Amino acid sequence: MLIDFISTIAAGFGAAGVVLILNRLSGRRLPKWALPAAVGAAMLSFTIWNEYTWYPRVRAQLPETVTIATAPADRAVWRPWSYVFPLVTRFVAVDKTEAVHSTTQPDMFVASAVVIRRWTASERLPVAFDCAKGLRADLFEGAELAENGTLKGAEWRPHDPEDALVRAACNGG
Repeated sequence: MLIDFISTIAAGFGAAGVVLILNRLSGRRLPKWALPAAVGAAMLSFTIWNEYTWYPRVRAQLPETVTIATAPADRAVWRPWSYVFPLVTRFVAVDKTEAVHSTTQPDMFVASAVVIRRWTASERLPVAFDCAKGLRADLFEGAELAENGTLKGAEWRPHDPEDALVRAACNGG
């Protein structure tokens, strides 16, 4: 967030520099409101651009082993334009980089569900998947999937064909 603030201020200074140069080159004919208007427009434009391009920029940096499960579009009162053009400020992905597969059940494995939000640290949550049956189990407080495919300390969630995490983990999105 601090980098966003510094970048916004830098955009304002850049716009001020351009206006000052144009004013000097025009023989000081620009109106007095041109400087604050240009600074404000540059800062607002940069902020909006930065908000709307955050998700595509982060998504482009993810490795191929990470599949995005869901990326809901947000609307907010303090961003009135988001009612017309919603933006993504958080998403959930499945990271199979360090997936641990069952030795006896190849369709069962444990991977990380990664929750990524703007301006906060990412969270990694272990999740067990049974792709043959379309099931998942959240592994909290010491729960685990044994090598033989037995789930200990957790329960499989009921089958839901619309479960975005299962689709991302088993079908690649």
